[in-house]
Amino acid sequence: MEAVRIAIVGPESTGKSSLAQSLSKHYSDIWVPEFARTYLWELNKPYQYDDLLNIAKGQQESEDILFNAARQFLFCDTTILSVKIWSDFKYGKSDCWILDELELRKYQITLLCDIDLPWEDDPLRENPNDREQLLEIHKTELNYYQHKYEIIRGQHEQRLKNAVSIIDKLI
Repeated sequence: MEAVRIAIVGPESTGKSSLAQSLSKHYSDIWVPEFARTYLWELNKPYQYDDLLNIAKGQQESEDILFNAARQFLFCDTTILSVKIWSDFKYGKSDCWILDELELRKYQITLLCDIDLPWEDDPLRENPNDREQLLEIHKTELNYYQHKYEIIRGQHEQRLKNAVSIIDKLI
């Protein structure tokens, strides 16, 4: 049986990486780290619009490589949907490659992390005051691309339990 891709998306500082890692540990399976974090650390200068295409391609490539190692689930710490949302939000446009890929790449379920966790400052994060707006944009985009999603709420352990209860229904 082929592994199932599970997307974990949401605004900044909503626990996506922690949730992806925790789910990977819980199910003893593979998670795909957010490519943008590594890319931006290595870039070592302010990013530009063109960098977002590199980030999107890097995220897809990481997913594709790690998919082969997944047994049951591949937990994707963000997807190119988040890159599209950020590109539209910051620059008012998205690259055609990203738009085309969004039509092709499907996930069994998308876990949309709610903004009920407190903001944690980090040198790569930019928008502590726009999380509510960005959450609504995520919902709109998920509906537009017809991606099945569930909103994940709760503090750390409860958040994990809520996600596990949704994923267990896929088994």
